[in-house]
Amino acid sequence: MTRAYVGLGSNLGDRERTLRAAIGVLAAEERIDVLAVATLRETEPVGVGAQPPFLNGALELETTLTARELLDRLLEIEQRFGRVRISGEHGPRTLDLDLLLYGDDAVDEPGLTLPHPRLHERRFVLEPLGELAPGLVVPGRGAVESLLTGVH
Repeated sequence: MTRAYVGLGSNLGDRERTLRAAIGVLAAEERIDVLAVATLRETEPVGVGAQPPFLNGALELETTLTARELLDRLLEIEQRFGRVRISGEHGPRTLDLDLLLYGDDAVDEPGLTLPHPRLHERRFVLEPLGELAPGLVVPGRGAVESLLTGVH
């Protein structure tokens, strides 16, 4: 089993209901055990035009899936909830599931970069990670607590 962390967010529709339903879908997967869910928090969109605020959080899970298989499941679940991914666009979305960390793996291949390439810049990702796993170290970046001091 590999410990992984998934960021989640929504800024369209009934955000909390969507996020809770998506967590339920993940928890029902045979090769995924959801261990903990961070407190959901309302956040402002980052680096994009005017859009509604997000509800963000994170999950801690264990899985026997590979990182690529887990990412594929996350993308499938997003689609089930009406998410249409358009390369380069960061507009409003019903559901966003980001694979943040997969064990201590560092991966850089088409469509999959681990740790998530911007997690160290985003308070809305770092705060829930710190809640789930105090002392968590992001490979190549450092402790979550230290990373939080560098973001606004």
